[in-house]
Amino acid sequence: MKILSWNVNGIRAALKKGFADFVTEQQPDVLCLQETKAQPDQVELDLPGYAAHWHSAEKKGYSGVLILTREEPRQVLRGLGDLREDPEGRCIVAEYDDLFVAGVYTPNAQRDLARLPFRMEWDADFLRYMQQLERQKPVVFCGDLNVAHTENDLARPKQNKGAKGFTAEERGAFDAMLQAGFIDTFREFTEGNGHYTWWSNWGGARGKNVGWRVDYVMISGVLRPRLESASILADVMGSDHCPVGIELH
Repeated sequence: MKILSWNVNGIRAALKKGFADFVTEQQPDVLCLQETKAQPDQVELDLPGYAAHWHSAEKKGYSGVLILTREEPRQVLRGLGDLREDPEGRCIVAEYDDLFVAGVYTPNAQRDLARLPFRMEWDADFLRYMQQLERQKPVVFCGDLNVAHTENDLARPKQNKGAKGFTAEERGAFDAMLQAGFIDTFREFTEGNGHYTWWSNWGGARGKNVGWRVDYVMISGVLRPRLESASILADVMGSDHCPVGIELH
């Protein structure tokens, strides 16, 4: 089972930059997209063999998540269940026979950290929701978590200490996911720095690989024996983020 995740920074823009070719080439079983910035009626998705399940933000042109699936899920869940209303379109879950796949776009704390309190509440509620699902069957959750977990997950940790995406609070919330038994799949195969998923559009950051690893695929611990690979597709263009993915046997 091939699961990919990508913050496309606007699905309409991505479609003009080869998104359909990417899907055809990669042939994922499940593709979770974040920051779609669109309502379903604003987009023509011509992707034979895939069904599209949307959870758009109420505010047009903002946030939004989407799951593309080859096999029709048993059900699709939007938001964080009974834990939180989700008018910003930040979480969508597809249920399959043997697992859940969740796509998530975690709120950004903002440059002045004005949204950090909201972000921390979201992180706690999201983790509780994943744990609720996990009581039924194993969980894969993936997406833009808007945090670099360790100093190895961004090119310039000293300069960014305490900045949005690298505060002690946000990093601690990621620690809580690991303590709850979820696995950062990429780190099961790859150590060290230099492996990033987001780059600023300024200063030639991507060409210089001055980036951050903020996009993840996390799995329940019981799925570890099924984990064959985890990858960052840094060569795929079309967004300021690149796709990430795993393969489960």
